Amino acid sequence: MSRNSSPWDQLLFQPPLCEGWKQNDEGAAYHLGNCILLLGYMGGSGIFGSIYIFSLLATGYICYALWGWLNACGLDIFIWNMLLVMACVLQLAHLVYRLHKDTFLEEFDLLYKTLCQPLQVPFEVYKEIVKCCEEKVLSLARDQNYAVEGKTPINCLSLLLSGRVRVSQDGQFLHYVFPYQFLDSPEWESLRPSEEGTFQVTLTAETDCSYITWPRRKLYLLLAKDRYIARLFSVFLGYDISEKLYALNDKLFAKFGLRFDIRLPSLHHVLGPASSQVEAEKELDEWEERMCCVRCISPEKVDNRIFLKNLF
Repeated sequence: MSRNSSPWDQLLFQPPLCEGWKQNDEGAAYHLGNCILLLGYMGGSGIFGSIYIFSLLATGYICYALWGWLNACGLDIFIWNMLLVMACVLQLAHLVYRLHKDTFLEEFDLLYKTLCQPLQVPFEVYKEIVKCCEEKVLSLARDQNYAVEGKTPINCLSLLLSGRVRVSQDGQFLHYVFPYQFLDSPEWESLRPSEEGTFQVTLTAETDCSYITWPRRKLYLLLAKDRYIARLFSVFLGYDISEKLYALNDKLFAKFGLRFDIRLPSLHHVLGPASSQVEAEKELDEWEERMCCVRCISPEKVDNRIFLKNLF
């Protein structure tokens, strides 16, 4: 090699040789740091895997810093390892902040596990849905009305989290709403985004209830922006309305001993109260005569896209 060779050439082709090897080891702190770093690099993925990795890396670099200060007596070794410790601590703080930011109330965690997790809905999508309802859990006291027939405007979509709500029309009981069912899915589906309307039924809490609600305009904007969320709500609402139709069909079955086709347009005459006993008996006779000409079907054949507003 010539004298004008660069330091890189000397490092690659004429590496320096250690003339005197140390006979003693580097101390416990150095070896402990290596073991901790080895365990740290075995961490997994995800936010908890990252917390595991950076926690062990910070501990390992602390051991290196102690070794550089006490055994190697190198100020540069100590400073570099302390800088690495600070970088790991900052990364840990960021991960903890993200974990705290993604933590919901217990009700929202249970809602995700009940409705969204079985459908493998991504958690990021679920956060957008929860953000739309402002992460608020509202409550209804016993015997308190959620909506009053002919008075309450249809301006939101609500989902019951706990308790039981009674649905009635003109004082006539229709069905119950149970946890993780929508309170007003038929009303939501019965209106277009530009239309206004009022409830045709009264919803009353039979027990202390809790629910979440999405403002109508905000939810429409979210559904228009995200097609996946729109399809998801279409599935939820379709299933929920079909459950309400089944409940009404079971009510008729218990009343008449037959399972009628709940898609018939004249069904509301049977569900609603008559003005007198004579009229009630007359309507019942007419209904039974019509049923003789109509085949009875099983609830599995019910179209879950039919709106409940036709029943009222």
